[in-house]
Amino acid sequence: MSLLGTASVAMWWNIRPDQRSEFGDWHSHEHFPERMSIPGFRRGSRWTSDLDTQGFFVLYELDHYGALTSSGYLDRLNAPTPWSQKMMPHHLNMVRSQCRIDASFGGGVATSLATIRLSPAAGCENGLKAALIEALRALPAQPGLTGAHLLVTETPRTASQTTEQKIRGSDAVADWIVLVSGYEPQAVADTVANSLSAPNLRAMGADDNQTTGRYRLAYTMTPQDVVIAQ
Repeated sequence: MSLLGTASVAMWWNIRPDQRSEFGDWHSHEHFPERMSIPGFRRGSRWTSDLDTQGFFVLYELDHYGALTSSGYLDRLNAPTPWSQKMMPHHLNMVRSQCRIDASFGGGVATSLATIRLSPAAGCENGLKAALIEALRALPAQPGLTGAHLLVTETPRTASQTTEQKIRGSDAVADWIVLVSGYEPQAVADTVANSLSAPNLRAMGADDNQTTGRYRLAYTMTPQDVVIAQ
């Protein structure tokens, strides 16, 4: 898939099995429509982990970086609904990164996704970025794949923690994020195991701390999908 816009919010968390049913109901029927009604939000997608029975990945794609500090977004973050207040404490081991999209190749909407969280080794930022962009550019044309993207976290300066953050507690933050999408789960897995393996990423200039996840699409929504009750 190609990413819409030039900024994003990328999030990982766990939900305990006894909360998954209500979480899916809330996230699909209240939370996603709420987020997609905010100006600048282009698409939201929720992904279920293939490696961790409690794991989820959520990606919001935004028109521009300024949407991250817009009043429309901050107002929602600081005034969560009663249902959101109930569900936020169940977001366990939260990692939340507000990002600029540095590179995005491919098209369509995929069903399988890999995420790689990584950081450049000291002094290797430019070399790593150039090597990653070169590698990612070639991936969408490969059998079973559809997209490859590089996100770089740039946390906006805000006055204080939002109300949602206070409910959850301290969120961790990723640094650089690689996304690889496809219609064949094995092709996505093979790409992570081979061309984007930990040794290859280190050779490009990444440090040793890398976290990989594999996911399947659970739900996606755009502003055009939001049904407004009359």
